[in-house]
Amino acid sequence: MAETKREIERKYEATEDTPVPDLTRVSGVSEVVDRGVMELDAVYYDTPDLRLAAGGVTLRRRTGGSDAGWHVKFPVAAGVRDEVRAPLADTLPGELAELLRSRVRHAEVVPVVRLRSARDVRHLRAADGTLLAELSVDTVHAERLPTGAAASWTEIEVELDDGVDPALLDAVGKRLGKAGIRPSAAPSKLARALAETGAEPPAAPAPAKPGTAGAAVLAYVREQAEAIVALDPAVRRDLPDAVHQLRVACRRARGAFKSYRRVLDRDVTDPLGDELKWLAAELGVARDQEVLDARLTARVEELPPDLTLGPVKARLRRRDAALAANARHQALAALDSDRYLTLLDALAALLADPPLRKAARRDADAVLARAVRDDHDRLGGRVHRALALPPGHERDLALHAARKAAKRTRYAADAARPVLGKPAGKLAKRVKAVQSLLGEHQDSVVARAALRDFGIMAHGVGESAFTWGLLYGREEAVAAAAERELPGVWARASAPGLRAALSR
Repeated sequence: MAETKREIERKYEATEDTPVPDLTRVSGVSEVVDRGVMELDAVYYDTPDLRLAAGGVTLRRRTGGSDAGWHVKFPVAAGVRDEVRAPLADTLPGELAELLRSRVRHAEVVPVVRLRSARDVRHLRAADGTLLAELSVDTVHAERLPTGAAASWTEIEVELDDGVDPALLDAVGKRLGKAGIRPSAAPSKLARALAETGAEPPAAPAPAKPGTAGAAVLAYVREQAEAIVALDPAVRRDLPDAVHQLRVACRRARGAFKSYRRVLDRDVTDPLGDELKWLAAELGVARDQEVLDARLTARVEELPPDLTLGPVKARLRRRDAALAANARHQALAALDSDRYLTLLDALAALLADPPLRKAARRDADAVLARAVRDDHDRLGGRVHRALALPPGHERDLALHAARKAAKRTRYAADAARPVLGKPAGKLAKRVKAVQSLLGEHQDSVVARAALRDFGIMAHGVGESAFTWGLLYGREEAVAAAAERELPGVWARASAPGLRAALSR
């Protein structure tokens, strides 16, 4: 069974003769305990084109030391990685292979580097004996596989123990700096080994001239494609908000294809957009369930006890558990499908050989500003149509359509922000307020449908339906308030000069 460890560490340049200063002078460190030397032997794996390394991900099989086994490391922030471990085996464990699927796809995983290290370990402990951090002086010999190109170096690594304040690393680093020991330029041993044996991951191509509409749009699409790939293992690990963020990346990429159809050929992007819509929908079952669960639970908790009649909370828990399990199963089935891998391959192919149209060669300012204005006009039409309808089902549908248009406009403005600057950012912020209000309205529509089902169920088994009806009425009030507020929020998002500023 795989386990995960948050790894927070710093690396420093050293030689075999570099003396480690007295670290008991660091606040909180009372003792430095020598733990001896360990011999470590690790083989790192990647695709032949080094896709894992390009994304800052490492996969290794290591023997020696206290954590021998298969390890996958995912970047979290500078100096912070999540290490997922599986027991030592001859071949890559399936549970780790799944976490790499979005990056590896149909490619073969092969040995690329072997690292043999002599690790001289010291423990930094507090006065009560608590382990604070582990410092090691690593003498490393790297061999590039299969060429045999070699490199050797010595480095100091300081890794924080679980739950210890990261400020300790700053204090240790300051003490090392005073001794003339400088931070390493390489983020990891693998990155250094690849660089020093002449096998760094290839840089992303520049498929369009800088400053053009094509370059701007492709940069945004690339950001979303990379987010999809990076968020896949987070969804599989069931990390908080991962499903939502992956779904947003799908929508942003699809929105860019639609908003910037003058830049990228729709014959290529429309089929891709359809597949992104499919993936977002498959993930949406899980995400929508999360949102609904949280909303209904909060609404019940708000009620006074004397208004909670019948087994309301128990019914919510049973329903939530069953639906959540089914939703997660559906999301993982989509990520495990060949259809999903084909989508990822298609996104990679588009970025490698983008279907640029004539407008892609023009200056980005005018092309992107026009696209954002067009989306904003489209949003305005949908808002006005919805407000012209009487309250009821048709207005609910129209408001939901306006919400989708608000998302598209906001995403288009976000994509244009690096080019158009503050005016695009201001428009995106105002439109986000429209989107949020319409989102609250739509959540109330979905909640009312679920509450109605609960009421019918309760009545059918002889339970009181009073609480479900009460909650239904409260959701009706929420929706009505959102509809009353919409004209004012839209007025701020369509203020005179807001759109015009995009072209200045």
